[in-house]
Amino acid sequence: MFEKRRIDDLPVHPTRDETKPSAVNGLKVVDLTHFIAGPLATMILADFGADVIKIEPPLKGDDFRYYPPQDPAMPAQGGPFLWTNRNKRSVAIDVKTPEGVQVALDLIAQADVLIENFSTDVMSRFGLGYERCATLNPRLIYCSVSAYGREGPYADRLGFDPVAQAESGFISMNGYADRPGVRSSASVMDISTAMMASNAILLALLARERTGKGQQLEVALFDTAILMTGFASMQQLMTGKDPQRHGNTSPDTCPTGVFATSDHPFYLICGNDKIFQRLVTEVLDRPDLAKNPNFARSADRLKNREFIFKVLEEEFSAYPWSHWQQRLRSAAVPHGEVRTLGEALHSGEARSRGLVTKIPHPVVGWIPNVGSPIRLSDTPAVTPRAAPAVGQHTDEVLRSVLGYDDGKISSLRQAGALGSPDKARA
Repeated sequence: MFEKRRIDDLPVHPTRDETKPSAVNGLKVVDLTHFIAGPLATMILADFGADVIKIEPPLKGDDFRYYPPQDPAMPAQGGPFLWTNRNKRSVAIDVKTPEGVQVALDLIAQADVLIENFSTDVMSRFGLGYERCATLNPRLIYCSVSAYGREGPYADRLGFDPVAQAESGFISMNGYADRPGVRSSASVMDISTAMMASNAILLALLARERTGKGQQLEVALFDTAILMTGFASMQQLMTGKDPQRHGNTSPDTCPTGVFATSDHPFYLICGNDKIFQRLVTEVLDRPDLAKNPNFARSADRLKNREFIFKVLEEEFSAYPWSHWQQRLRSAAVPHGEVRTLGEALHSGEARSRGLVTKIPHPVVGWIPNVGSPIRLSDTPAVTPRAAPAVGQHTDEVLRSVLGYDDGKISSLRQAGALGSPDKARA
């Protein structure tokens, strides 16, 4: 259950200037995705004005709806689902029925973009494969998000974020040298795949402006995971050596790592020689370290890491974080307080950027919201709307988008295309 007091403490999300246009206003997106990578990609588009119509199984909807926490007053709208599905309309359609498939095709015929992340061949079995959809709508951008691609010997494999972290080598790089590698608890591969998918869609839309034609796109979780290993992949290819686990330190720069003041830990990174000079002279008042030829270059400091860390640990432990924070900032030395997630969400930085707010919800009044990191001056993000209930907009979309009348909608419901006719939708 959501903690009402903590939501009450959040600022109300500001209303955008409605005199300004939206970046992709009028873009029609049919969203056949679930869990994280697909829905987050479509939410990026929805945040900037796209009409994203999320097609879900009737009654149950997206399985991600049931990830905790959940408020009993708003079933099937757990916190993680709210995080990935704002600004969308939900249409409950059973695409396992011929009538449901036809409704989906009617929506696709008018769409600019279709995005799906089912297992390979599922869309074709539904009768919604690329060839059929492209014939129906030659301008359609058809984006598939998969684990290992739609073709080749691994196309049948299912993929989840931690598996991609493991198989890409990402886990092997993270943690401490004396222990097994660890995964990132955040869904970094899903999130980065979502960003790749939204970028791919925007690139295809730009190409369509020039060619007049849509195209098929593919973004794979594994491909993105390889990219997320960073420049370590190029280092491995050039040297043949696998990156080792270094905990919070860096194999490339020194001093870099977590240090403890008398009351709080913080992260410090000296990415080049000039930063090191500023650290030891302006922050620590240790000109002896600045003049020592053994510390002049990063390669030299890496050889003397143990000694340098010992000196810094002694210096920093003498005073509280409040003392060092201002000195580090004044000297332009990159640093950051080591925070819990809660501390970060309520930090001055988060407040100043308007990242954490509350937005209206039709059932519980208010829910928390984590805003988009994208800022556009002339086409800002839309005022956020809470993620929809399962099938909340079914009748609305069928009437306003497809022009179905009451008789048509009733017949679809009787045929089971909008869910079992003997079950009332909540």
